[in-house]
Amino acid sequence: MNGDREHDRLADDLGLLAEETTRLLDTAQSLTDPSAASLCEGWSRGHVATHLARNAEAIGRLADWAVTGTPHEMYPGGTEGRDREIEAGARRGVDTLAEDLADTAAELAPRLAALAGPLAADEVELRGGYLLPSTRLPFTRLREVVYHHVDLDAGFSFADVDGDLLCRFVDDAVSRLELGRHPPALRLLSDEGDSWAVGDATTSVSGTRAGLLLWLARRIPDGVRVQDGELPSLPRGA
Repeated sequence: MNGDREHDRLADDLGLLAEETTRLLDTAQSLTDPSAASLCEGWSRGHVATHLARNAEAIGRLADWAVTGTPHEMYPGGTEGRDREIEAGARRGVDTLAEDLADTAAELAPRLAALAGPLAADEVELRGGYLLPSTRLPFTRLREVVYHHVDLDAGFSFADVDGDLLCRFVDDAVSRLELGRHPPALRLLSDEGDSWAVGDATTSVSGTRAGLLLWLARRIPDGVRVQDGELPSLPRGA
């Protein structure tokens, strides 16, 4: 039964990824100024779009590893190599950026679909040495697509994301906070009626699901409220 549930979740994630990729590509084709600032500190829209294209290639390498059993480095050259590629592509024109996004997304799709078949490696290694179950790769790419679509700051926000998917993203963000050495003591309360606890849950922070996720993912507090005292600081990288 666990295998059936995992297969169903994989199929759902692939379907959601296809939908969100289409929405991302629509936005990319409408961009007029790739040099405009994004929501990622220090990055322009061109940086974000280039990162998404290179990330598609990176996730594809990991999917190939899972299927064949042959290890591949997520980003050749590690973090430095990744950053060089992003800088090299960030100042391209909007048509070239959009084409790069579309081409790399199309190349990734069948490689992720192959994860529904037999796997030679149940885990793969992300940048930084973190191990990830291979069947989580579609969700990992889905998170990248949605988060960075928001980062383009071009009319798409977390409020445009399906509520159930927002809950999964908040679940994921909370889980990553809890992995830190000193997780903040938070109780997150959504206006839609959800609740999440981090650590001792001594400080209550409220907002819409979209507002909570924007704060958790990008440290932008515009859509959240703290019950008592000041809004706590979140650790970077969570």
